[in-house]
Amino acid sequence: MKISPLFYLTCALAPAALMAALAGLTRLNWGAPAKLWRLFQKASLVALAFAVTSLAVNAHDAYWPGAVTATSLSLVLGLLVQLLGTVIGTFSARYLEGEADQRRYIGALAAVLTSVHLLLLADHWLLLIAAWAAAGMALQRLLCFYPERPFALLAAHKKRIADRLADVMLLSAAALAWREIGSGSLTALWAHIAVQGLSQSLQASAVLLVLAVALRTALLPVHGWLIQVMEAPTPVSALLHAGVVNLGGFVLIRFAPLLEQAGAARALLLMLGLATALLAGMVMLTRISIKVRLAWSTVAQMGFMLLECALGLYTLAALHLIGHSLYKAHAFLSASSVVRETRVQALHADASPSGASMLCAPVLTTSGVFLVLTLAGLQAWPWWWSVVLGLAWAPLLWLLAAQADAAARTAQLLFGILTAVGLTLAALAAHMLPLGLHDAPDDRLGVIALMGMAVLYLFQVLLQKQAQLLSRWRRWSYAGFYLDEAFTRLALRLWPAQWSPTSSSAVAARPADAPR
Repeated sequence: MKISPLFYLTCALAPAALMAALAGLTRLNWGAPAKLWRLFQKASLVALAFAVTSLAVNAHDAYWPGAVTATSLSLVLGLLVQLLGTVIGTFSARYLEGEADQRRYIGALAAVLTSVHLLLLADHWLLLIAAWAAAGMALQRLLCFYPERPFALLAAHKKRIADRLADVMLLSAAALAWREIGSGSLTALWAHIAVQGLSQSLQASAVLLVLAVALRTALLPVHGWLIQVMEAPTPVSALLHAGVVNLGGFVLIRFAPLLEQAGAARALLLMLGLATALLAGMVMLTRISIKVRLAWSTVAQMGFMLLECALGLYTLAALHLIGHSLYKAHAFLSASSVVRETRVQALHADASPSGASMLCAPVLTTSGVFLVLTLAGLQAWPWWWSVVLGLAWAPLLWLLAAQADAAARTAQLLFGILTAVGLTLAALAAHMLPLGLHDAPDDRLGVIALMGMAVLYLFQVLLQKQAQLLSRWRRWSYAGFYLDEAFTRLALRLWPAQWSPTSSSAVAARPADAPR
């Protein structure tokens, strides 16, 4: 028996509808915070059930012409978003116990989830732009949950500027595409491109789209707000780093038919993504603070994800998005455990890897990747990406120079090789998931990306073996190359704002023993 398309549409839209209803309820003076949290958890579980049902029945027929449409990737990400929202909401209920303004927090959290669900299903320029803007505005309320913290207000102000610039660029991109094809439907846009290719207007639309995504995903040099939102509650950091900031990757994957034929836009995306991945990766290596290092890691990962989109590796970008979301949610929600583990590690003596192992490791890991692909008889990705994976996994084979025990060194080497092979098999298996994506790799851009990743690996080696030669570079790297300072001065000069507390009323209204 054929399932009604209305049932598919209901299942796909139900999570957004439930979260929207909850967000609206918090605007009313109803219920204590504890009751609202219980209602949030129940509504989240029901929404999660609908998301599971949509994926289980493969609700591709969830289609509302010119408004929403469901794809395999949007269904998977919808389930992921609702799962993370449920976990983060449950964590928040305990974390914020005794805090003021919990009603506002619940409403903003539900509004963020609503907006993200709608963005994942959007099949129209205006719905996509409105949903993305709504997610940003709801997130602003969470970032400023502690209004007495000036850096939280400054970060929110800089994010607001980046978001509004991105909105202007998205609206301009939409106007160019709409004028070209006579419709705001994304499905109609794909059909037009398949038949007639890209005109100059659509090429310009693709460039504006790339710039808007770069602003929304905190690429350099507008990354500073993502680092400074550490002033917000920890579950807000988890929501931001695990979900909201990743939306740029999904949007680029959604616009793959446009990007595939937009050479200038892909080249621009490659430069922005590669520069961010390299510079943020270098900064991350020099930071000590756990949460700040996690934040810089997110900046680097966003650059790397957008780099994958520029290279046409959309399947890998989607898998990266899913893996990064799960990892960052766990990392932030268990940040206290990471701090304890780091302190324990600090009790052990420092030991640097041997130079021979650092030189040989990329050769062994890259050979392992090629061997797995050869034995599997598959060519899941281009040759240059296999080398990139080998460079990424090479530190697994770094052997300590002070370790003289041959048996221990052999065991560590075998463990590293097996781990690299296992990661390759996992990537290969994940690549075969039916996400409905079609890759369009570009070999010229791929070689450039490979050279950039080789530079990052060389920097890691020099930092380990010749740190004194990089002392000045390390200071610049620790300071984030002063890019955020320049952007902050420019932002405050062009868009002045009061970001320091003007009174102590906000502090006085909050319980002194409230958790931070």
